[in-house]
Amino acid sequence: MRISALVIRIIRQFLRDKRTLAMMLVAPLIILTMLHLVFNGDDYIPKVGLVNVPGPVIEKLDLKDAKIKEYDSEKAAKDDTLNRDIDGYILFDGPMLDKIVLEGSDPSVSGAFMKQVQQATKPLLPAASQMELKIDYLHGSEDMGQFDYFGPVLLGFFAFFFVFIISGISFLRERTSGTLEKLLASPLRKWEIVIGYVLGFGIFTMLQATLIAWYAIYILGMLMEGSFIYVLLITLMLSMTALTLGILLSAFANNEFQMIQFIPLIIVPQFFFSGLINLDTISEWLSWLGPITPLYYAAEALRDIMVRGYGWGAIYGNLLIMAGFSVVFILLNILALRKHRAV
Repeated sequence: MRISALVIRIIRQFLRDKRTLAMMLVAPLIILTMLHLVFNGDDYIPKVGLVNVPGPVIEKLDLKDAKIKEYDSEKAAKDDTLNRDIDGYILFDGPMLDKIVLEGSDPSVSGAFMKQVQQATKPLLPAASQMELKIDYLHGSEDMGQFDYFGPVLLGFFAFFFVFIISGISFLRERTSGTLEKLLASPLRKWEIVIGYVLGFGIFTMLQATLIAWYAIYILGMLMEGSFIYVLLITLMLSMTALTLGILLSAFANNEFQMIQFIPLIIVPQFFFSGLINLDTISEWLSWLGPITPLYYAAEALRDIMVRGYGWGAIYGNLLIMAGFSVVFILLNILALRKHRAV
């Protein structure tokens, strides 16, 4: 009887907690569906540029499984490759294959490109075998591994994840311990309270972001072509976004467990759509989730610096978008404080 009474009490407790019930029954189904849609997407179709390729040669090339764009000059093809409009290009010198140039920052894309090119040039092998084929990489190299490409995403993800959880739980404790109620009863305005918390937590956020970036690059040897200062700036901006979002969502949690429940809905989708999986292989009706997440812009900016070696001109737009996320979350934080009664 005593055991059955305990079981009944636990069942009733779960039934009353609709959020926990939804996390146990609905969230796993959503995540599994998302995994299915992401990993069972279409194969990547390489985008191949053809430079100065004679008409008779084009007819012999087997490029039915690639997107083709023809160019009259190598400069135009190189510009499009740098802008990632194409994955690389084939340059001909008369009827002879001269060289292959790849964008090179994503090893999986480079592999798909080379596989397609090797298949396409089979009819030309007798001519091509008389010369040594030259392959150039605008970014990276043939020795570049998957970790070098995924590294920036992982760096941004861990910075975002830990800041989100720590800031959310810390602010939740401030609220449940009564500290927030006392501040609301003080002469401080709501926006002053929010800014104070953001700056206070932000100091430790900056230390954490700096440590993560330094350790990943200088201890683990993660690929680093650009400036560490820019990497640090991107990581700090992403951490500030995670900080403001964590504080905002903590207003809708009553305990630490409920704060953890936001992970499947807030963290997991960002991980999938941050560029870890090539968005070109995901259904168009699902890939729109990427551009509405902060980690999407942070990962792209980190890759521009760490993998492609770009500078300020390539990342400032992504930084502004992340700053915009932070401002929106701060404003929502100010509005969320209205739900708490001042004493």
